[in-house]
Amino acid sequence: MRRTPVRLAVTFLLTALAAVPAPASAGARELPGTYVVSREAGVLPEGITVTPDGTLYVSSDGLGTLYRGRVGDPELKPFPARGLETRTSTLGVHTDRRGRVLSVGGATLTVHDRHGRLLATRTAQDGPLGAPRLNDLVVTEDAVYATDWANPVVHRAEIRGGTLGPLEPWLDVRSALPGFPARYWLLNGIVANASGTTLLVASNGTEAVWRISTATREIAPLDLGGQSFGADGMVLRDRTLYAVLNYGAPQGVYIARLDEELRTGTVTHRLTDLPLTLPTTLARHGCRLYVVDSRLAEPRDRAPYTVRALSDPTCGDRR
Repeated sequence: MRRTPVRLAVTFLLTALAAVPAPASAGARELPGTYVVSREAGVLPEGITVTPDGTLYVSSDGLGTLYRGRVGDPELKPFPARGLETRTSTLGVHTDRRGRVLSVGGATLTVHDRHGRLLATRTAQDGPLGAPRLNDLVVTEDAVYATDWANPVVHRAEIRGGTLGPLEPWLDVRSALPGFPARYWLLNGIVANASGTTLLVASNGTEAVWRISTATREIAPLDLGGQSFGADGMVLRDRTLYAVLNYGAPQGVYIARLDEELRTGTVTHRLTDLPLTLPTTLARHGCRLYVVDSRLAEPRDRAPYTVRALSDPTCGDRR
């Protein structure tokens, strides 16, 4: 799977993305508590995003396909994304403010419009340990950043004049923890602040979240009071970090309040008594959290696969 980045200039505009389940508000009482992603065996849902208008996209680790639905409808359907036929696993998925769908899996980053037309494909280079396995992504005003599960590398594709550049190695994170085995970094979720100046990157292997300056590439652990915090997927809303943990701690949703520079924080909520088999990531919309139940550790015939909606306990917190 040794490939070089695709360097065709495809023009398109990208803008920045910037405890028990219960209805979060009167307006949410009619919304489903559980969403069926698929009843097909082997789907293994992994990533999720929810757009401002309430459209859900969920990725499939097992088949590589994408699914789409609405927050008011308990059933999702396959999203006809062209060009994913050869991608057997899709992990991270996000949208921009114009509704375009960005997703990663294997070595590729793809961009689709809301009708499923393929707008761009970018291929990551091999890393120090070999072929990449892109895990998650985040979009800022001037770049797309993607984590690599198989290599201790963050990749970056520049956005300039509406054109997405090649997907290139941007930061080898090993310098942050000299001596730690490269194969155990296991980079997972990635989020950015609204200005795109700071990234937070989760590492299952180090059981930590790492803060990275996009200007200097300075990398340091996010200080959560010494707590082990090996997150999988994450969401950052202002100074509130939402994370799914499924390794090194009781699995569930953890919420931390961070300082203004996103250097330190305190875990304020641990939602661990949830009817989930193996959660991987989450999205936030309104006062609800949408958590993917991947069932990755179960036999592949254990359909249906679902997303669980929870009340956001921080809703209304204006601190």
